[in-house]
Amino acid sequence: MDAQRTLRRQISCVGIGLHSGNKVNLSLKPAPANFGIRFRRTDLGDHEVPATVQHLAGIQLATGLARNEVSVETVEHLLAALVSMNVDNVLVELNSPEVPIMDGSAAPFIYLIQEAGLKQLQAPRKYLKIVRPVAISKGDKRISLYPSDHFKVTYSISYDHPLLRHQSRTLRITEESFIEEIAPARTFTFLKDVEMLRQNGLALGGSLENAIVLGETGVLNNALRFEDEFVRHKILDAVGDLALVGYPVIGHLVAHRAGHALHTEFAAKILEEAHCWRLVEGADAAVASVGVPVKASAPHLAN
Repeated sequence: MDAQRTLRRQISCVGIGLHSGNKVNLSLKPAPANFGIRFRRTDLGDHEVPATVQHLAGIQLATGLARNEVSVETVEHLLAALVSMNVDNVLVELNSPEVPIMDGSAAPFIYLIQEAGLKQLQAPRKYLKIVRPVAISKGDKRISLYPSDHFKVTYSISYDHPLLRHQSRTLRITEESFIEEIAPARTFTFLKDVEMLRQNGLALGGSLENAIVLGETGVLNNALRFEDEFVRHKILDAVGDLALVGYPVIGHLVAHRAGHALHTEFAAKILEEAHCWRLVEGADAAVASVGVPVKASAPHLAN
C-alpha cells in the first residue's frame, strides 16, 4: 500500500520571521492519518489553521493562512519541504504569526524532517491526478496544469536585471530531486526594493544571511548555490503553494512569472475545476487514468 506518512518523533527549531523580524519557536509533531498539515498558534490558545486553500489569507510577498482571528504567514517553504518528503500529516506549532525564514530556503526544514524520521500510517495516500488541463493567467503571468504520469514543474522567470533577465527549468519533483536541486535555493530580493519593503513594515527580519540580495550589477552577499538559483526558488515556492490543494498532485505544472498570488489563486481554481481531476490512491496512482469525481474540497483536512 502507498501509505500516508507522518513524523516518527517531534522536532523543534528557533528562527526569525522574515517580514516580522520576531523570534519564532517552531515544532513539528507527529499526527494521525487523515489529519493533514495544520498550524497551531501556541501564543493564541492553541488555535489551529489547516493548510488548505479554504484558509488562504492576504498574499503579500509570501503565502499566509487564517482561520477565524488566527493567522500564520510565510508558510510556503515549510509546506514545500513537507509535501516533497511525502509527509501527509503533521502538526506545526509556532508561537508567532510567521514561520521562521531560516536561511531563505527549504533545506533547513528538510534537515528537521530527516532528523525526526518518517513513519508510515495505516491509511492509503490519495493523489489528485490531473486528467484535463487547468489554466489561469493575469497579463503576462500564467500558470497551467497538464495531465502527466508524475509531478513535474516547468518554470520560467524574466526580470529587467543584468544578472536575472531570463531563467527556465523543468524538473520532475521527487524526494531526491527536491532535496538536491530545489530545497537549497534561497529567496531573493533587489536592493532597491529593500528600503521600500521596510518602510511598509516588511522584510524586518531580512538579512544577507537569509536572502539573496541583488544590486545593480550582481549579488551582494554569498555566492549563488546554483547558477539558476532564482528560478529554482520559484519552483520551490510553487511546490509549497500548490500543497494547499490538500493532496499530492500528479500533473505537469507550467508557470511563467507567476508568483505567490497567482500560485494560490490557481490552487483554488484547481479544486473548483473538479471535472479536470480525479482522486486516486495506492501504488497505481501514478498511472491511473480514471476515477470517481469527488467534491472539490480536501475532506481529510479540518475546515
